[in-house]
Amino acid sequence: MKTGVLLVNLGTPDRPDVPAVRRYLAEFLSDDRVLDMNPVSKSLLLYGIILPFRPKKSAAAYQKVWDAERGSPLLFHSQDLTAKLQDALGSDYEVRLAMRYGQPDLPSAIDALEAAGCGRLVVVPLYPQYASSSTGSTLERVYELVRGRPVPPAVSVVPDFYDHPGFVEPAADIARPLLDGFQPDHVLMSFHGLPEHHVKFTDFSGSHCLSGGDCCAVLTDANRSCYRAQCFATARALATRLGLRDDGWSVSFQSRLTKVPWIKPYTDEVVPGLAEKGVRRLAVLCPSFVADCLETLEEIGMGIKEEFEDLHEDAELMLVPCVNSDDRWVDGLAGMVRSA
Repeated sequence: MKTGVLLVNLGTPDRPDVPAVRRYLAEFLSDDRVLDMNPVSKSLLLYGIILPFRPKKSAAAYQKVWDAERGSPLLFHSQDLTAKLQDALGSDYEVRLAMRYGQPDLPSAIDALEAAGCGRLVVVPLYPQYASSSTGSTLERVYELVRGRPVPPAVSVVPDFYDHPGFVEPAADIARPLLDGFQPDHVLMSFHGLPEHHVKFTDFSGSHCLSGGDCCAVLTDANRSCYRAQCFATARALATRLGLRDDGWSVSFQSRLTKVPWIKPYTDEVVPGLAEKGVRRLAVLCPSFVADCLETLEEIGMGIKEEFEDLHEDAELMLVPCVNSDDRWVDGLAGMVRSA
């Protein structure tokens, strides 16, 4: 009996145009784990503000990173990872890719694994750190799709791999020669942001998360599932492997969407602050992503880069690539799948 391996990333529009981006955003933001608001406020925000205006801006951003032959970077990097992982795992495994939102969709991927005779299923949420809006939503949807089948497969899940050597070591190996060549004054690790209340409701003690400036300094029972704490754990692991000085790196959070408080510090505020302190050569890693995408390539590699380099004529920002389909990452992920 084969084991099915289901790789799941967040998603991407089919095309970099306004209608496709609007469809994608509508599906993504309709998820109650993403916009967890009362239904009336959510409907007003989504259909009165976001969907009428944001797709045009987002489509223009997607056009900047869209590959003429292969399309969405997040999709083709994920496809490359899927093909390489299949080769690494061999014929006892059947590997399929799905997106939580958009195409290829989860129902089709699970159907394909069932048709291939997979009685076991290993789900791999491709998010290093846990968040209800990413890993939680993905697993909820997978369980929903599996439980209605006549013969549900036995399901295992590759857990959060925020400090797993199979992820951290390839990420450090990719960064190291680039940092050696660039010789940055500072290394910034920019993670995707979340609303503050998303991390607070993973704190079952009810008193730890965001209670003080050092709440993410170590992992405890209270914050073990906290996205922000896991991000800091990833950053510490990378800094250690890269041999960075304690004052030579920092953490920030990007991609704020709504006006509610998001976890801090904010990338778009940290970067000019670093410039004020004399940083002229800034390297940025984005270790909440395993595949380069809109948020890494356009938001950081174009937008934040331009803002930073406009501050001083000798300023330069280098974006370090994600693990994408690097062979060392493929080997690390294959080990996680086998363990699961």
